[in-house]
Amino acid sequence: MKERFKKLLSLALVGIMAVGIMAGCGSKEGGNSSSGNAGNDSFSGEGVKIGVLVADVSGEEAQGFRSYYENYIAKQYGVTFSYTDALASAEDEKTAIEKFASQGYQAIISLSSSDRAMQIETCEEYKIYYAIASGVLDDEQYETYKGYEYFAGQIGPSNETEFEAGKAMGEYYKNQGVSSVAIYGAFIPNPMHVYRAAGVIVGLGDSYGGSDDMNAIIGQIFQDQGVKLDKISGDVEIAAYLQGYGDTTTDELNAAIQKNPDAFLSVGMATTFFTQSLNEAGIAFSDIDSFTEANGTAIKDGKLTYLAGKYSSSIGPVFALILNAVNGNVIRDNGNAVSISQGYLVATDGSSFDEYYVSDNGDAPIFDKAALDSIIGSNVTFEDVKNLVESK
Repeated sequence: MKERFKKLLSLALVGIMAVGIMAGCGSKEGGNSSSGNAGNDSFSGEGVKIGVLVADVSGEEAQGFRSYYENYIAKQYGVTFSYTDALASAEDEKTAIEKFASQGYQAIISLSSSDRAMQIETCEEYKIYYAIASGVLDDEQYETYKGYEYFAGQIGPSNETEFEAGKAMGEYYKNQGVSSVAIYGAFIPNPMHVYRAAGVIVGLGDSYGGSDDMNAIIGQIFQDQGVKLDKISGDVEIAAYLQGYGDTTTDELNAAIQKNPDAFLSVGMATTFFTQSLNEAGIAFSDIDSFTEANGTAIKDGKLTYLAGKYSSSIGPVFALILNAVNGNVIRDNGNAVSISQGYLVATDGSSFDEYYVSDNGDAPIFDKAALDSIIGSNVTFEDVKNLVESK
């Protein structure tokens, strides 16, 4: 992992392009062959207004993403980002898009997932470019919407990657010798959290409804609208299961703690809601979140013992897709909206945490301006974007 990381850092530094301001030029469809981008004409972000849909405004990951966009990208490219308040429903998402459209915004980046099909259709109606920066469409939805003119694409962990992230986390604790755990599943039935929770169950050596097949478990959890403890059997006991978005009560958490689990496994948001309580109870816990200062404190001085995360600048390439599209170069993969999967990095102690956090903090993020300039411009192709994303 360390050698790969060093290699990726070196690749991130080679993308310094000539800075030529040419807003609006280039092919709307974009190319598919990897012709490189030597001599590429960079696009300006001046005057570009991007609305960001958010469901979670308080989580460590969400705050890291926002800081990267507002404190780094906005300064480097001159774009304006406007964030919504927390969106709790599809109706809220639609209203937010319509408001952005009425105010002359050219693009939407989505970190909210109540109804992404509706989001795409609404952006198509108002002729606003749209991209997904957290989670992805399921395969059926992508097939439906991949040809929409204003759907610029999605870059983030695929659903299968989410499952594998949860599975790896479950396997880690199983290998640590746990016999009983509690699970926190925030946002279910949010697809990425469902896939993570299913992966945790399988990684622990358990089955759900008699199956350890990913698709079978996913189908059952969606049908159940949560995880039913009486459907779990196998190597590790699931002593308690909690779900919710910040509305899990203290009584529910305390009831789980009173079960004396060996570990508290979370598929998201535990570091935001439960760090203090779990530290005080002395219960090791995990999360799938992000590399932020608060999570660093939790892993160094608290009971956070496993963090699968993305660095905050991982949403940089989605911004590049949007800036290209607004300026006339809508990147396409054989005519379809971009869909590229990103993986997770794992920290289990302060040293491995710092390896990622320090390298993506402040004015020198992993996806810095030099890296992004290599995929912003009139000559950029799908292969250029794919190669950069996969190099990270």
